[in-house]
This record gives sequence, structure tokens and C-alpha cells, in this order.
Amino acid sequence: MMVFHKEDNRQLQTIVKTVVKTVATLSLLLLVLPFNLALTAIALLRAIVIRPSRMVIANPQTVLVSGGKMTKALQLARSFHWAGHRVILIESHKYWLTGHRFSWAVDRFYTVPKPQAKDYIDALLEIVQRERVDVYVPVCSPVASYYDAQAKQVLSKYCEVMHFDPEIVQKLDDKYEFSAIATSLGLSVPDSYRITQPQQILDFDFSKQEQPYILKSIPYDSVRRLNLTQLPCSTPLQTAAFVEELPISESNPWIMQAFMTGQEYCTHSTVRHGELQLHCCCQSSAFQINYEMVDKPEIEAWVRQFVGSLKLTGQISFDFIQADDGCIYAIECNPRTHSAITMFYNHADVARAYLESDFPVIQPLKSSRPTYWLYHEIWRLVTHPMKIGQRLKIIFGGKDAIFDWSDPLPFLMVHHAQIPWLLLENLRRLKGWIRIDFNIGKLVELAGD
Repeated sequence: MMVFHKEDNRQLQTIVKTVVKTVATLSLLLLVLPFNLALTAIALLRAIVIRPSRMVIANPQTVLVSGGKMTKALQLARSFHWAGHRVILIESHKYWLTGHRFSWAVDRFYTVPKPQAKDYIDALLEIVQRERVDVYVPVCSPVASYYDAQAKQVLSKYCEVMHFDPEIVQKLDDKYEFSAIATSLGLSVPDSYRITQPQQILDFDFSKQEQPYILKSIPYDSVRRLNLTQLPCSTPLQTAAFVEELPISESNPWIMQAFMTGQEYCTHSTVRHGELQLHCCCQSSAFQINYEMVDKPEIEAWVRQFVGSLKLTGQISFDFIQADDGCIYAIECNPRTHSAITMFYNHADVARAYLESDFPVIQPLKSSRPTYWLYHEIWRLVTHPMKIGQRLKIIFGGKDAIFDWSDPLPFLMVHHAQIPWLLLENLRRLKGWIRIDFNIGKLVELAGD
């Protein structure tokens, strides 16, 4: 009985913490609402006086963009819209109140079932046919990548799909398979091992290795992906205790990868028939919410060789590390859009890079300012007051990735409709959450989407 009461009390404490945390967050968002209302009103008046320019083209296309809750989808919608195209935005039913649906760049908004649902492809097909879509540009979550690849096989009869085939997506999304492909092409990657049971790690002879290793879940794990515990731990018992807590199995494989020290980078590339059309690179971190273009020719050359060898068409992003000796190593690949695309906010040729073949590769303009998410920066100001100068430099020297003077409503609605609605839903269900990701437009939850 005592065990029952202790567990019951522990659950009650968790619920109370969740309620307090959620109510406090909602209160803070309500506190800054008047400022955002004033900013939005000023921007709306400005847009009425200074009409945003939009290209007029001879053959505008209808472009379907998924992932409507994410900033990268908003950026692509704006890029296609300002280039003269018609944009249809979609998102799953859970995120029906995404603030991006209120963007002036969005001509029509739909909700669809979760990608795993059996009627997901049928819903996409219905929209493609109803709206006479010319091109589908999936802005995938990690989970959706494979299902959008399956959808490509159906939708390609009716429109072009800027995504890879299912077999390619599975291989690129599998960190170990990707490493094997890169190695076969003569491209540098860290030493890697596929792990399907904890005993493999306990039996591994770390004493023969020059570097420590880290573990990463091959299926996307929104929480544990930030855990970079180095192996082996201080003692064999600590290593065993750490490993036994991880959900490693045949059906949930992990990769054990040599831990490289050096500067991390992330990239986004849009490719057609193996040729780079659009490319950007920036310094990276575990929780990436700041993007500033850096010129790394050796990384671009690595990407060119990889996508060229596989003749890829779609969107692809990589994580790299430049080791202390200067060598470049690809850590992992994500066959989907990267949030670094926000650095193209003022580039007029993004749509052409996506829609036209043999288009000269474009990179962020030199006038492009680093992008960030204001509410993340404010939180950093509050939690790390000693770094106030660094944060203010980012805020005043860069650009908020959501706010745009010619399209201000998404900024207001993301922070004061989309996120509050998700918080209220979790509060209603007494469901916990870890943090808010304004970039992705969701609450990060254990076993979340």
C-alpha cells in the first residue's frame, strides 16, 4: 500500500508542476500580447501605405506546401508567393490553428490526417486534384518524410513532387545506412556501428579506440537526440546503467558513433537531378535556433559529390563537423527541409531554384541578416542575464524568422493563438511538455510527434 501511495503522490506532484508551468507560460504570453498587437497594427498600416511588391509572371504555378506549423514552411510559402505563384498550405488536424495560415502568402489552407493515417495520401490527392496543384513541396517532420515519399508514388501522376523515393528516404534517414553510403562514395564520416541490443555496447572494447563514442537513436527521438553522453562512462557499472535506460532493440535500433571534437555545421540544399540549385551552410548547435551563412567550400563540395552520385531530386540537409585537424565529417543526413532556409527571406530566386532545372546555385544574399526566433532570444535573456550583450547583438543585428513587415499576422497568431491553443489543450488533458519550439511551432513532449 505504501508503494501505491508514493506513486500516487509522485503523479500528483507531476500534474501540479505541469499545471503551474502551463499557466505561468500562458500568463507570460498574455503579458506581451499588447506589445505584439501594437507592432502588428503598425505593420498592417505600413503595408497599406507601402504595398508589398510581387512579381507578375507569365505562367504562375500552384504550389502545395506541407508542414504548415513550421517556420520553414512559412518561408517557402512567402518565397513562392512573392515570385508570383499560388500557394496552398497544409498541416495535420492537431495544428489547425497554425498562425501561418493567416499569412498573406497563403491562398488556401487545409488540414489533413496524420502522415501515418491510412487516408493521408487520399487527402493529399484530393487537394492536389481540387486545387490543380503543379508542384508539391513537402516540408516534412522526421516522421512524415517516409509517408510523403510513399505519397510521391501516387501524386507524381498529377504533379511534380520535390521529394525522394521511399527507399532513398529510408536509407538517408537511417544514420547507419547513410554512413555506409557515404563511405562507399569515398566521403568522410565518423566510425559508426549499428546497435540493436545493449549488450553490444557492453561487449565493445573501447580501450582500442582513440576517441570516445556517443549513442543516437536511428528513429527520430525529439528528447534524447540532445543527449551526447560520451562512452565509455567513468566505470563499467555507470556505462551499463546508462545503456540499460535506453530503448534499444531490433525494432528501435541506435547508432554508436565516434565522437568528433571541432566546429559543427548544418546545411540545407535543394537539388534537381543531382545538381545543387540552392545551398546554405551555418554553424550548428544541439538546439539550433540561430542561422547565419558561412562559406565552407569543402562542405559544399562534399554535398555536391553526394547528391550528384545519387542523382537526387528534392530537399536534403546534413550535419557536419570540422575536426581539429581541419577534416570534414558528415555526422548525419536528413532528407527534408532545414530551418536554415529562413536565411533566404530576401532572395528573389528561391522559387526558380525549386521549380526550374539547371538553375545556377543560389546562396543567401550578402545583405541577408542572421535569422532567429525572438521569443527564444527573450527566454535566453531572462535565463542567462550575464549574456545580455550577446543576446541584444543577435536581436538587433539579425531578423526574426517569422516576423515580416509586409506579412505581420503570422507573428501575432503563432505566439498568441497557435502556441496558447496547444498549451490549453495540454492543460485540459493534464499532459506534460518539455519546452516550446517556436521554430517548429509545437510543444516538445515525451513520445510526441
